[in-house]
Amino acid sequence: MTKTSYDIVIIGAGSVGNPAALFLAQRGLKVLVLDQHAGPGQGQNKAAIGGVRATHSDPAKISLALNSLQHFTTFQDTYGYDIGWKKGGYCFPAYDDTIEQTLKSLLQTQHSYGLEIDYYDADFIRQIVPGINEENLRGGTYSPGDGQVSPLMYADACWKVAQREGAEYHFNETVKAISLDRDRVTGVVTDRGSYTTGMVINAAGAAARQIGLLTDLNIPVQPDSHEAGISVPVKPFLDPLVVDLRPGADGRTSNFYFGQNHEGQIIFCYTPRKLFVGENIQSSSEFLPIISRRLIDLIPALQNLMVRRVWRGLYPMTPDGVMIVDEVQSLSGMYLAVGMCGQGFMLGPGVAECLANLVIEGEPTIDRDIFSDLSFSRDFSAHTETLK
Repeated sequence: MTKTSYDIVIIGAGSVGNPAALFLAQRGLKVLVLDQHAGPGQGQNKAAIGGVRATHSDPAKISLALNSLQHFTTFQDTYGYDIGWKKGGYCFPAYDDTIEQTLKSLLQTQHSYGLEIDYYDADFIRQIVPGINEENLRGGTYSPGDGQVSPLMYADACWKVAQREGAEYHFNETVKAISLDRDRVTGVVTDRGSYTTGMVINAAGAAARQIGLLTDLNIPVQPDSHEAGISVPVKPFLDPLVVDLRPGADGRTSNFYFGQNHEGQIIFCYTPRKLFVGENIQSSSEFLPIISRRLIDLIPALQNLMVRRVWRGLYPMTPDGVMIVDEVQSLSGMYLAVGMCGQGFMLGPGVAECLANLVIEGEPTIDRDIFSDLSFSRDFSAHTETLK
């Protein structure tokens, strides 16, 4: 059994762990990334549809997502790898007064952080979303600076650059224990080796709680599953990724969203009303008929679209729907970047950069008051029962 020393060990080579390795290696740390899968981004990262936006309503998400956008939009120029970036924006159409007022109510906060987003009339929405159903369309918001990235291309490119900067990756390796000296991290033990380190980042996605239990940390993360799909390429016609916030008439869906990626494929997903809690990622028989009807109702011209494949991935959820990004106060050297709640891909680089700064300089990259909202020690009791 090997025993090697590292400045920091990252558990998980996904949406956060992969860019965290890049940023930490760039700043001179000896980094080891451990992942039970066969390659980078092969957990839930590859299940993302690739939407990237800073136009959230939560200040912490806005701040972190702005940093993610900066990373994604400059990645090819900085590192020389194409990651499928497409600047097309996000559009949230409004078909009723409730949604219109909700979207407008967010603008003051969004504008205060310098976000390029506004509410536009129905004529404008028809122009940027060709073929959209015009019946009862009132208008909507549009944020041209947002866009899409290929999760598969990015994972591979980030892994290559991180290695170039000195990070080391071990795949097909499962963490079995985290070694402690009282209240301090001293190492990580896997099924293939033992590594000494004074710092560990838990970026294990859906497995974050199991990793936490290795040190008796009860991390309140529980996954539920969501399905997505992608079509064959069609002639480019749609710039923004579109989010329809209306609940579906089918009684089974809340919002749904879709976009056309840099290769011309339509990629799509919906949020089920009744969540599928657990780690089952087998595709269901109901997904494609339901999402097809919603797509066709919104853009009738998509009725002959040929679907290439569907899949199912996990959203690692916290009780309050807010991620946990923090240094564990009771356990020196343990850092958490977990519970990304289905937005790990778009927030990943921003979270990773924030963690890297926290590790090296002791300060996050975002305002401390905002960062405190992501604390591991916050009170979750009002939101859910204790996780089983």
